[in-house]
Amino acid sequence: MAQPSPAHQIRKPRRVKARFIAPLALVLIFIMGVFAAAILKVEADIRDQDISERTAAVGNLFVQKLDKDANLMIATMRALMTNRAIEHAFLDRDRIALSRQLDPLFASLRDKHQITHLYFTDPDLVNLYRFHSPGEFGDKIDRLTTIKSRDQQDAVHGLELGALGTLTLRLVMPWQSDGRVIGYLEIGEEIEHLISEVQKSLSVDMLVLVDKRMVSLQQWRNGQALMKREGNWNRFSSHVALAQTVDRLPAALDETTLRSLFDGHTEEIKDQGRSLHLSTVPLKDVSQRRIGDLVVIRDITELETTFQWSIISVTAISLLAAVGVLGVFYLALDRVEHDYRRQHDLEHQLLRYNAEYGRILQLEKLSALGTMVGSIAHQLNNPLVGVINLAQLAERGVDDPIRTRELLGDIRSAGEDCRAFVKHMLEFSKVSCFESKPTSIAELIEDTVLLFRQTEDHHLPVEVKLPDKPVMMTIDPILVRHALFNLLVNAAQATTDGSAIVITLEPEDDPTRGISGWSLAVNDHGRGMTPEVMEKIFVPFYTTHSDGTGLGLPVVQHVALLHDGQVNVDSQPGHGTRIAIWLPESSSDSTPDVQPDVSKNY
Repeated sequence: MAQPSPAHQIRKPRRVKARFIAPLALVLIFIMGVFAAAILKVEADIRDQDISERTAAVGNLFVQKLDKDANLMIATMRALMTNRAIEHAFLDRDRIALSRQLDPLFASLRDKHQITHLYFTDPDLVNLYRFHSPGEFGDKIDRLTTIKSRDQQDAVHGLELGALGTLTLRLVMPWQSDGRVIGYLEIGEEIEHLISEVQKSLSVDMLVLVDKRMVSLQQWRNGQALMKREGNWNRFSSHVALAQTVDRLPAALDETTLRSLFDGHTEEIKDQGRSLHLSTVPLKDVSQRRIGDLVVIRDITELETTFQWSIISVTAISLLAAVGVLGVFYLALDRVEHDYRRQHDLEHQLLRYNAEYGRILQLEKLSALGTMVGSIAHQLNNPLVGVINLAQLAERGVDDPIRTRELLGDIRSAGEDCRAFVKHMLEFSKVSCFESKPTSIAELIEDTVLLFRQTEDHHLPVEVKLPDKPVMMTIDPILVRHALFNLLVNAAQATTDGSAIVITLEPEDDPTRGISGWSLAVNDHGRGMTPEVMEKIFVPFYTTHSDGTGLGLPVVQHVALLHDGQVNVDSQPGHGTRIAIWLPESSSDSTPDVQPDVSKNY
């Protein structure tokens, strides 16, 4: 059954627009969806990064303000300790004198620096005078700051929960006079003004939450009355608010949100149309015990609104752009669909051209095969013609044994030539198989030269020039030795005046690929080659010698290519020839047991 022609195998034109517009629209919708999701993800990451940075800034600024106020307190205490009148009143335990001396100063410190506490305590830690509550005295002060100051005999400061349920920055310093401690000064400030200063600096609200295990209900109520606030003890099960920069707590701030914040996460809540981003900073007292958390509240309503409008604008622009792209694409596809019908004629022509090209390629292959067969036939025909002629002469001279023996010797010589040629052909066909291993180039050259000296009849001198440091390369020594041997044979054939053949091994970089390697070169001082001859030296079976096979240099080139190298030829008529095998450096140099000579003459 006849096969259909290529023209009949061409499919009919299909509607291009219907096949492309719908998938393109789906792809554009998918891309826009991915784009919108990516923008939302980026926006969420930006918000998280912003709240993280602001929380870190709140924590750092809070600590800095604690240290700054502590230093101010230390300076105030030292100034008090230099006042002799205050010192005598303290030594005499004269409460009236202390009040007269320090009431105006305490009022100034309270109004200008928010100092809320000033204590005078005797060496037994019994309170002598409280300037914010003069009527309360005589009780023992056993807070950690006071005890640590007594034990360390140095100034100690840190956050502590007071008796009224307030969180206070306290500084306690021993007062020494004439080498003995006459008592302790304590100065403190409530945490409210500190968080207010941080709020003004960083534009974030804050809420101070203290673990209920650290404060009793009565203490908390006393603190609320002192600060003139009405809090809700039962708002949270585990914590209670001691101070805040907001007028009221957000309704969405519940126990679940707090637990997530205490676990180190950030949260977003809505409160009366506002978007709030929350995170926490741990609060630790003077003993580094975690007593609560500072909740950072960032109002991101304006930022979120701006971003939403940006999303809407970008989405609208993207939709318009997508519609425009679809329109342009539709028009383009309409033209493509119109032109697509003309493709059949082109396909017919291309099929015809491909068929013709295949026939031409087959003819070229057959021509190349014919050329190779002709070359092989030529190489074998010459000695075979001689064999036939010599055999005919031998038949005529059977009565002359001496002459017959001579003719048989010539026949044998011609047969050996044919066998040698066939052997070279087999070697040429097997040269693609090789096995690389680390090889000393000096030893390889030495072995090759010795083999050459045994087979070369003219006993030409061979000079070898090697680098000072032995060279080891990962190569196939058999193939490289065979290639070097071919170069030596060619050099010997070109040398007519008995001059030396020079073998050199030099480091050389490949300028094209920029990699390092070694150049193994054979120089002769023979007749050289013309440009016409140099163009054909790597063509198989091409030779300028009557007894040559034309396979020596093609084998050399093939060996170099198998090693990812190349062959470089430099020759001028009358000035000799230099043929170098360049091989990439595939292994580091190593020193063998026997150090070869740098230069040898054979």
